[in-house]
Amino acid sequence: MKLGCLCETIFSGGTPNTSNADYWNGEFHWLSSGETRNTYIFNTEKTITQKGINNSSTRLAKKNDILIASAGQGKTRGQVSYCMIDTYINQSLISMRADPKLLDPKFLFYNLTSRYNELRTLSDSSSSRGSLTIPILENIDILLPPLKQQKTIATILSNYDDLVENNSKRIKILEDTAQKIYKEWFVDFKYPGHETATFKDTELGKIPSDWKITQIKSEFKTVLGGTPSRNNSEYWGGEIPWLSSGKTNELRIITESEFITELGLKKSSTKLMPKYTTLLAITGATLGQVSMIGAAMCANQSVVGIINDKYQEYIFYMIKNNISDLILKASGGAQQHINKDIVNDMSFIMPKSNILENFEKIVKPINDNIFILLYKNKKLQQVRDLLLPSLIRGEIDVDGLEIV
Repeated sequence: MKLGCLCETIFSGGTPNTSNADYWNGEFHWLSSGETRNTYIFNTEKTITQKGINNSSTRLAKKNDILIASAGQGKTRGQVSYCMIDTYINQSLISMRADPKLLDPKFLFYNLTSRYNELRTLSDSSSSRGSLTIPILENIDILLPPLKQQKTIATILSNYDDLVENNSKRIKILEDTAQKIYKEWFVDFKYPGHETATFKDTELGKIPSDWKITQIKSEFKTVLGGTPSRNNSEYWGGEIPWLSSGKTNELRIITESEFITELGLKKSSTKLMPKYTTLLAITGATLGQVSMIGAAMCANQSVVGIINDKYQEYIFYMIKNNISDLILKASGGAQQHINKDIVNDMSFIMPKSNILENFEKIVKPINDNIFILLYKNKKLQQVRDLLLPSLIRGEIDVDGLEIV
């Protein structure tokens, strides 16, 4: 059946005037298309006021509506999310409300999720702007099993997503805990034994008398990435993980962007960096993003790696907490950037080795658990993605299954 015949309503939204402060930071959720990177919508990055609603074309998507990004940069167009709250939406989102007598909303969500590439192809071929439209979506064919089977299929798939979501919540708690410990010890100076500490004045403010101010280049190794020539096929498709700078947006990096060969590594300026290297994006839209790799990887020339085999956790949180100072030194016009020398010359507080060793003992298990949960999520998502198309196409018999 056509999707338009299976929905109570399909609509897009709008954006209140961004220059009018009276329209923003109100009591109502408002969602942009970029937020469809999230499987479930539990919250929104922005809120609007009643005035913003009254003076714009935004519309309310309700809990259990399916949201699809009709436009957006990069991979955004075609992304699908499931609404767990009532939220107003912008003009680059389309909301679909399934008719519950015919179509289970979770089944619709997974059906459209499995058709990401198809939807992007349809939008490119059917719209002069390369965007999804309501007529395009209304005319999509949905293979429709009986409602009971729809619910069973949706429950099987959502069980995987629920596990991923629970792991993601645990990851956030772990990360918040590590950040809190760093701040308590190295910003507020309430580290073990601080009660008897004396302090001295430095260029970075008062610090414990037996700590020092030093520079990155004096304590750690830094490497700048590179990109093997795209004109030589012998450099690509090997077994060595290689990252683009966009990966630094991730909390921790566990998957590569592409693979390069040993020859590509040898014939380019990229470097193989060890597990737990801290990565810093130094140019473009990702400037100032900080992450850590969970395996040995290479990166492109827009990334600097900071390496030390003793104080990996301290480096990571120290850079994250001081990144704003580095960004102030960025130069360039439209393409702001810093360079490896600026990173090397960055001054920072170096605590006594016994304090750093204690910090590593406490925080490293936290960091390891974050990586473990991220890898678990990766496996769960891989299994779900294998099951998804087969279940949606009816290739797996779910009759008789009692799924709670």
